[in-house]
Amino acid sequence: MEPTSPASPASPASPASPASVVIAAHDEEAVLGQCLRALTAGAAPGELEVVVVANGCTDRTAEVARRVPGVRVVEVARPSKTAALNAGDRVATGFPRIYLDADIPATVATVRALRAALAGPGGPLVAVPGRHLVVTGRPWPVRAWSAIHRRLPAFEEGLFGRGMIALSEAGRARFTTFPEVVADDLFLDAIFTAGERVQVASVATQVEAPLRTADLLRRLERVRRGNATLRAAGRTQPLGTVRPADRTAWLRHVVLRRPWLAPAAVVYLALTATAAAAARRPAPAGAASWGRDATTRAADPAATRG
Repeated sequence: MEPTSPASPASPASPASPASVVIAAHDEEAVLGQCLRALTAGAAPGELEVVVVANGCTDRTAEVARRVPGVRVVEVARPSKTAALNAGDRVATGFPRIYLDADIPATVATVRALRAALAGPGGPLVAVPGRHLVVTGRPWPVRAWSAIHRRLPAFEEGLFGRGMIALSEAGRARFTTFPEVVADDLFLDAIFTAGERVQVASVATQVEAPLRTADLLRRLERVRRGNATLRAAGRTQPLGTVRPADRTAWLRHVVLRRPWLAPAAVVYLALTATAAAAARRPAPAGAASWGRDATTRAADPAATRG
């Protein structure tokens, strides 16, 4: 497991340069305002450079972003997360470079903790917060699946599944642009070794589990398909060492150590197998552009105000 960093720094009086936060947003009117208000609340002047890239939007995502003081908005016509991340990188100037999902209400304290973890020569190149998977009010199959999923080593050690990744300037220099894949976080996970990453234990993002079992299956299908595409691309392109799928980790690392989770494992296996079968079918039109669970995007009352 990668090392952890225990402490969160105090507010800097006058940061030498801003931390750049790039948010790729596709039809995120419902949640983007909450994300931006949480991020910018309490930030010192010049501490953050926030770039929202509204891509292929059919709602008021860009309008919501422009309402937040200091946020720079870039609009691109094509709905593509990686194209949006690349567009954001072209205008962002600060480091660390932080990639934040639009539905993750991270705070400036989390940014400061990640920045501190990357500070100094010879330090790690990439930092991530911990992850808290929210399952309150979910049906029992979703809760059972989550009980296994959140304990898998890949999700304890990997950079993915958190909605927030911070790269130092040297870390961002590791690659030129994001490849045209859905699994952008798995791509980043592939290009950094265990010794080049750190998980900051003092902060965590809140990741919403799907509201319904059918939504979970659709999410698992998208993830499976995106990961398979990245692994296939890695055989012909220099995309780093893509983490291999470990089909028995649920047994070795979770159930054998916690036998009381065996009933949850049955549900986990059934849902995983169902999603794997669905992922082997041809992808629906537009699946390569964006994949997200819209049901967890609860409407933000502030976003509806004129």
